[in-house]
Amino acid sequence: MDRSVLVTGASRGIGAATAHAFAAAGDRVAVHYGSSAEAASEVLSKLPGTGHVLVHADLADPAQISSMVSSAAASLGSIDVLVNNAAVYEPHPIRSSTYDEWQAAWATTLGVNLIGAANVTWCAVRHMTRGGRIINVSSRGAFRGEPNQPAYGASKAALVSLTQSLARSLGPEGIAVTAIAPGWTTTDMAAEALAGEGYDRRRLESPLERVSTPDEVANAIHYLASPLAEFATGTVLDFNGASHLRM
Repeated sequence: MDRSVLVTGASRGIGAATAHAFAAAGDRVAVHYGSSAEAASEVLSKLPGTGHVLVHADLADPAQISSMVSSAAASLGSIDVLVNNAAVYEPHPIRSSTYDEWQAAWATTLGVNLIGAANVTWCAVRHMTRGGRIINVSSRGAFRGEPNQPAYGASKAALVSLTQSLARSLGPEGIAVTAIAPGWTTTDMAAEALAGEGYDRRRLESPLERVSTPDEVANAIHYLASPLAEFATGTVLDFNGASHLRM
């Protein structure tokens, strides 16, 4: 295919793998980063194909988001696919955090994970036409809960609701909106939790006795963005190796 794809938080982990999956399929990718310019540049340099670009924005800043999306659209010609992947994950247990720490964690987490994603989406839809795809990267934590990072769990649950709302509002325009909810994945964000004995404990949460890789999640995202998945609009793909099951 030859589509224009914007992937947020593409400097590492699931975002980097997703950028590579689309590029390998012949798409042109805008690799977004927030603070890791060097890592994002390395991702860009390794993408197969041509026409890829690097874009920057602090997703807590609406003005930077608007400029970033406009730049991506101008470079790529349009935005056919948006993958809202960028997220922050800050510990703030309710018993041990101070009130100031608690407030800061909620403001930062919702500002990037939810409001930032919503603002990127608003801007990207202005450059999206029939056949467009929006994939929001939620989390198993949206359904299971995040005891030490409650703002993260809440932001990912709200992202599911945003997915469903936009699927209904953009459906008449031929734009499909879906979400994916990964469980433990071997990313930098999860590195500390998956170190040493932590890996054995977490891999055994799944009957497959392992955690997922970024490439596996990226391939699922790529499918959700395909023409084959249009009628899945509004749905959430649980991608956790049966470590958490829900009706």
